[in-house]
Amino acid sequence: MLGFRHAMTMAFAIDEINRNTKLLPNLTLGYSIYDNCGALVIGFSGALSLAGGREEQFHLQHNCSGTPPVLAIVGDSYSTFSIAESNLLGLYKMPMVSHFATCSCLSDRQRYPTFFRTIPSDAFQVRAMIQILKRFGWTWVGLLVSDDDYGLHVARSFQSDLSRSGGGCLAYLEVLPWDSDPHHLKRIVRVMKTSTARVVMLFAHEIHVLKLLEEVVRQNVTGLQWLASEAWAAATVLQTQRFMPYLGGTLGIAIRRGEIPGLKEFLLRIRPDQEEGTNHRNSMVQQFWEHTFQCRFVPPPAGWLEAGGALCTGQEDFRKVETEFLDVSNLRSEYNVYKAVYALAYALDDMLQCVPGRGPFSGSSCATLQRLEPWQLVHYLEKINFTTSFGDQVSFDENGDALPIYDVMNWLWLPDGRTKVQNVGEVKETVFKGGELTLDENKIFWNFQPKQPPRSVCSESCPPGTRMARKKGEPECCFDCIFCSDGKISNTTDSTECISCPEDFWSNPQHDNCVPKKTEFLSYHEPLGICLTTSSLLGTFICSVVLGIFIYHRSTPVVRANNSELSFLLLVSLKLCFLCSLLFIGRPRLWTCQLRHAAFGISFVLCVSCILVKTMVVLAVFKASKPGGGASLKWFGALQQRGMVLGLTSIQAAICTTWLVSASPSPHKNTQYQNDKIVYECVVGSTVGFAVLLGYIGLLAILSFLLAFLARNLPDNFNEAKFITFSMLIFCAVWVAFVPAYVNSPGKYADAVEVFAILASSFGLLVALFGPKCYIILLRPERNTKKAIMGRGIAK
Repeated sequence: MLGFRHAMTMAFAIDEINRNTKLLPNLTLGYSIYDNCGALVIGFSGALSLAGGREEQFHLQHNCSGTPPVLAIVGDSYSTFSIAESNLLGLYKMPMVSHFATCSCLSDRQRYPTFFRTIPSDAFQVRAMIQILKRFGWTWVGLLVSDDDYGLHVARSFQSDLSRSGGGCLAYLEVLPWDSDPHHLKRIVRVMKTSTARVVMLFAHEIHVLKLLEEVVRQNVTGLQWLASEAWAAATVLQTQRFMPYLGGTLGIAIRRGEIPGLKEFLLRIRPDQEEGTNHRNSMVQQFWEHTFQCRFVPPPAGWLEAGGALCTGQEDFRKVETEFLDVSNLRSEYNVYKAVYALAYALDDMLQCVPGRGPFSGSSCATLQRLEPWQLVHYLEKINFTTSFGDQVSFDENGDALPIYDVMNWLWLPDGRTKVQNVGEVKETVFKGGELTLDENKIFWNFQPKQPPRSVCSESCPPGTRMARKKGEPECCFDCIFCSDGKISNTTDSTECISCPEDFWSNPQHDNCVPKKTEFLSYHEPLGICLTTSSLLGTFICSVVLGIFIYHRSTPVVRANNSELSFLLLVSLKLCFLCSLLFIGRPRLWTCQLRHAAFGISFVLCVSCILVKTMVVLAVFKASKPGGGASLKWFGALQQRGMVLGLTSIQAAICTTWLVSASPSPHKNTQYQNDKIVYECVVGSTVGFAVLLGYIGLLAILSFLLAFLARNLPDNFNEAKFITFSMLIFCAVWVAFVPAYVNSPGKYADAVEVFAILASSFGLLVALFGPKCYIILLRPERNTKKAIMGRGIAK
């Protein structure tokens, strides 16, 4: 039925062209129709006959004088047949314009230089299918193809394009047997039934689809979303109540629908008596007539009349029978036949309008009708460009392919049991935009509950915060979702990898966004910082109070004993020690990093220098009290004491200056302690400089301790040796414990340890050296007399 309508559409187009006074005027086109009978050998034989000029018994001849030359062939329908025939016609350089052969292999201009087609290549159809898959998020699909060039090339092209586009994966690929082997079909349907893929793409001809669906019904495989190729997307033979429960909601890529004005009237005028001769058995029209009206022409087959069969008169009325033959509302492949005939006509017309001397051939010559060669028509066929009465542009690209455009069809199963195939969009390819899919999703009928597109994925999408980890031995669409590690994020769905956050940022708990890292330093606002700041200010306040007491009682013996000036200087240095600890609190800046260690080093050297000089003065006084020891006091006058303190402190100042100039301490953002935190700290710059600074303080402290220890047994009331010994013991113990604690304390706790060491040693010196004196001054004023001090010394 379909093949006959194709033949009649060609006959109508040629008749219309012959009646057109503007296209090929004064020239009449003729045609010959060959039936391939669905067999390659017959189709190939027909092509050879047309190319070589041989006659066949089923040749349908029109009233033309003589035997006109065959300039071109319209057909074939099957890709496999077209491949074989094009190989042959290429030798004759005869153009062939197919209306239904879609194999992408036919675009190979080296192998098929004279092949053209008015249907898009399967390469475009595959890309159109992939666009539909992407539109609905179907990444896990099954593919069924026919066992011929059409199906096998589609399978190869689909696998390549799908992998390149990242549009999904094939759950299975099955080839439908050409002979419809039932065991093979059962196995294929079992694969479909057990697979998790809910979308099935089927590239096959109607006969193969029909056999497959019978097995699908037999095994009751429901819940599948079918995607139909152009070969069966509009096939009415499949739109039955038996198949629609399974095929309802099918989406298909269909050949562009067109309209051919006057075709129906032409079909109604067809009569068997138009055929010459009486051999009705080989007449296409008469075979069609017998099939449609269920009658037989004279002479009927034996037993036909006896069985009650009717004889055909040739005057039967099409309007009285139900036939799809007259349905011109959905012209698709027929429209392609129509365009193919017109393409040849326009090419021939362009060729005949050639101006001698300006032609495209050798010596600027033109082709002539009397000596026309088929290869000359190929040249003009490559350049045709016209618009049909329906408004579609027709032209061929460099591969002989037509303008890529398809309709997207949807199969509806209506409540009353009727079926309807509706157009829900189109897909076309343009030079500027590439593949463009237009869908009216509100019109699409889905054969699922709820009426929504099905989900067809091997693995659910990985949400932001995770990455895809492909499962070993499975397609790339099958994966596990792995959470991003700390410090890395993914902010898109189905991310293939997690990206690291910038240096100053860290991943949030959901690992889908980078947030600024928490900052850590010894702050004035946290409990530890508040306690240390309070202690520092308290120490400073106590020093100020003690200094005020000493100034107020500066004329008393306890204050004046052992150089009150050094005591005042010692209190000032202790106050500086307490205050310098504040430089270790707060966010490190360049100036605080440089100043903190310098202030700490100089303040403590000033303090320890005063203690060392006081200790030396005590020893010198008692040495002078012995016979012959008076000369030693001349080296420890007030001026010499100030000079010694200044000299010892200047050495530390020089050490600090050298350190700051050569390798200055600087603020540093440390992320090694905790990856999700930025620890602001001061790097010392030069470990040697820091070690020399501490070492010098330690040297003076040890020296003070040793001298005080040697003077510990001197009369109590005449020296401070025991208090100095005790204070130095505290001082050295604190700083000996400081070193390992400082080295092993991370971040802000290193600063806290250093501040604690400063405060502890400062409080130790303050209490040990000035506590007893303040006790006497404030609570035991009767002992704050020269007589009391000297009296105890004599008693001993």
